[in-house]
Amino acid sequence: MKKRHKTTSMDIAHFAGVSQSTVSRALSGSGLVNAETRERVLAVAQKLNYRVDRSAASLRKQSSRTLALLLFEDRMGADAPINPFFLNLLGSITKAASEAGYDLLLSFQDASEDWQGDYEMANRADGLILLGYGDYLSYSSRLAQLDASDAHYIIWGPVDESHAGHSIGCDNARGAREAVRHLLSLGRRKIAFLGDIGAGCPEFSLRHEGFVEAHAEFGLTADAGRQFDAINEESSAIDAVGRLIDSGVSFDAIMTASDLIAMAAINFLKEAGFRIPEDYAVVGFDDLPTSAYLDPPLTTVHQDTRLAGQQLVSNLIKIVHGEQVESTLIAPRLKIRASCGARLTMTLAGAV
Repeated sequence: MKKRHKTTSMDIAHFAGVSQSTVSRALSGSGLVNAETRERVLAVAQKLNYRVDRSAASLRKQSSRTLALLLFEDRMGADAPINPFFLNLLGSITKAASEAGYDLLLSFQDASEDWQGDYEMANRADGLILLGYGDYLSYSSRLAQLDASDAHYIIWGPVDESHAGHSIGCDNARGAREAVRHLLSLGRRKIAFLGDIGAGCPEFSLRHEGFVEAHAEFGLTADAGRQFDAINEESSAIDAVGRLIDSGVSFDAIMTASDLIAMAAINFLKEAGFRIPEDYAVVGFDDLPTSAYLDPPLTTVHQDTRLAGQQLVSNLIKIVHGEQVESTLIAPRLKIRASCGARLTMTLAGAV
């Protein structure tokens, strides 16, 4: 005898013309689903004789008063140190969770294919905070799985319309614009950019967009020949600045996509006999605690990790409780230090 097909939420989603996550919300009575859609879903469910697994639903609705923070390995591999920026953010998240009455479960991720099953469905955590995705192209497919499972999650990263309400991030383009405006106001006109601007690095790409936009505001065109890919790692940064110098292209300043890249670039240039900022001005992005203690101290774009931690925890708790939230960008600010120097005595207006 042929085994009868058991109706699933995917079947209901198909016939109701909605997503699986919408079906889950409608069946659980979430306020995120309007009345008309809920009635349509319930009608289809009744027609298909769908029965909710009450034991599973009950298990999921139990509160663990714990949030899981999933920190992902960068592309450099398991032996690479953790990005210091995420350590700063981790401290802020831990404090915000404690103030909200939640414990924080920290997990380093590199292999699991079922984040929701590992934490939320197993009742180990009420929701997930995701940091440090490495390559966004591979990471984004997992976010789609979380959406399909109606998971409670939030990500520190770029605001993505396909995951509306699930992101808190820095206004990367704005931060880069402010940094490059400062360099241009000092008379620097041949600014290089070090950072991977491919689709796998959306935050670096947004910083490059701000770099280009600032040039346009000054009536200039950013030279694509002065852009060199680099990921957030010392050897990659050293390779990029080496390629910049070997290319023979003229430059008088470097905007980097991160402080780690900027620090490596400064050390490389100084060892090569160049002066910072007399020969080359350098700007970073992140404002790591060590950036103020470089020689010279690094001009950089400050990301407010305290506010970021508060918003990540606050929004995730709202998501857990079925409240509507919006993805937001946190405004950064430029911290001017000695790595840019003073205004050039003779500007290079018109130079390309």
